[in-house]
This record gives sequence, structure tokens and C-alpha cells, in this order.
Amino acid sequence: MSAETTPAAPSRAPLYLVDASLYVFRAWHSMPDEFRDADGQPTNAVHGFARFLLELLERERPRHIAVAFDEALDSCFRNALYPAYKANRPPAPEELKRQFAHCKALGEALGLNVLAHGEYEADDLIGSALHAARTHGHRGVIVSADKDLSQLLDAHDEQWDFARGQRWGAAGVKARHGVEARQIADYLALCGDAVDNIPGVPGIGAKTAAVLLSHFGSLDALLERVDEVAFLRLRGAAQATVRLRLHREQALLCRQLTTISLEAPLGAAAPAFARTAVDADALLSLCERLRFGPLTRRRLHAAAGLDYAPAQ
Repeated sequence: MSAETTPAAPSRAPLYLVDASLYVFRAWHSMPDEFRDADGQPTNAVHGFARFLLELLERERPRHIAVAFDEALDSCFRNALYPAYKANRPPAPEELKRQFAHCKALGEALGLNVLAHGEYEADDLIGSALHAARTHGHRGVIVSADKDLSQLLDAHDEQWDFARGQRWGAAGVKARHGVEARQIADYLALCGDAVDNIPGVPGIGAKTAAVLLSHFGSLDALLERVDEVAFLRLRGAAQATVRLRLHREQALLCRQLTTISLEAPLGAAAPAFARTAVDADALLSLCERLRFGPLTRRRLHAAAGLDYAPAQ
């Protein structure tokens, strides 16, 4: 257990919110390209994702869980605001898109709540699910290393970097990123996010952004009191003042891009996201089609609460 672990609130049932695409991509890049389905197509990402999902289910035995996938690869509402959003990323190859479909089907067969939408990203689905679940007494356990998702953390929530075994709550965000959880979107709006092709304010780096938010509290207060920046004990304060004035509208646009939506459609699973009935036939069909080995099949059946009888 990491030293960053925060004690859970015993009165609140945990809702596990899985950033599935992150773990599918990791498996795609890390698993050997030796797995094939019944049609001879690659399945390395599915096998890796299945291992991750099984470890999570075996370790935590969640009663409430949602698994969010990115389908809005070029149709997200953010692309309408800023066409260059994530334009630096190459399109996913067809063999990976096919595996994403298998991963979603696997989650559904196991009775997990699978979330995906053509206009909202996985982050938005996670944020909206957490927002809905809080009103029903749940706390969130966000399974992802993505710093963007830290903006969602409230007093009872935690984020879990599953691969590194590190967990942290809202109070632990500043030690990791230099700003409070509630300031993450403003922070990225100022210094930008190269991963998502968000420019931020030119010349404002991560350290400067953190100092500015520590002093002013928010992007809105900073822009309203921008004349004060020149008098701060900050290297390049005068230039920062000029840049903030010049790129005010860009900073506000960037914040629209970095702010996670809490209004994404969630379907019938909301707001509790309790595990649903397992589809035994679909699970068996997937095991056959994806050519899972006997150990993986046994673990999948156990996670689904089904008896496993290996083929004779």
C-alpha cells in the first residue's frame, strides 16, 4: 500500500470508475503480438485488458463499477470548440479498434456497466457518473493515472494508479502536481497539455502556473487582477503579465477543453452503477472467439460467479 493512501469513508459505498482506454492502450503497447482470435486477428490488447480487469475484480470485488471507454476520438464536443484538439495523435489502427469492441463486450458479459459516447470522452463519462453517484451516497475510486481526472476528487474520493499501486485523495493532489484538485483544469489551461494538444498561454510553464494559482486561487481571479502579476516575486513577472493579457481568450478556451463535463449521458445504469447479471452465453462465446487459455477462462468464470468446466 502506498504512503499516499487515504483512509476510505466507511459510510460511503465505493463506486469504481475505470478509465478503460488507458489500460487497453497500455496492453496494446506492452503485450507481445502473439495472441490471435479465431479469425487470426490480433488480440494482445484484449488479453492484457482482461488480465488487468480480472486483477481489479479479484482484489476489490466491487459491487458498484463503471468502465468508461473513449469513442469520441474525433467527434468530441471539444473538437467543435478547438479543431486541433488531440490532432497530434495518430488515428487508432483498425486492429486496435476491433480489440476495443472486444474489451467492451467482455465488460458487458461480466455484468459491468460499460460507458461510451460519441461526443463525450471517458473522462467526461467518469466525471458525470461520479457526480450522479455522490447524491446517492457513493464515493468515487477513479482507477487511472491520468492527472486530468484529479480535478474530480472530493473529500471522500480517491484516485488509484493501479499499475504503480498508488492511491491518493484530494489532499494528495498538490504534492503530485503543485496545485489543488479544484485547480487542475485552470492549471492545464495556463501551462497547456501537450498530450491533448492544448496550447495554454505561451510562455507560461508549469511552475509559473502553479505559483499564479497559489496566489490568485483561480484562473478567473488571475485574469480579473492581471495587473497585480507584474508585482509578484516571480521570475519573468512582467512578461507573464503581457502574455496573460494578450492570450486571455485563449486561456478561457483552454479551460473549456481541460474541464471535465459532468453532464454526459449515462444510460440506465445511473446513478448507482450496481453490477448487473452476467451473460454466461456471451462470456463463453467470447472465450471461444478470443481463444482465451484455461487459466484466463477459469478466472473469468470465477469473477462472474459461474462454475467452470474445462473442455474434455
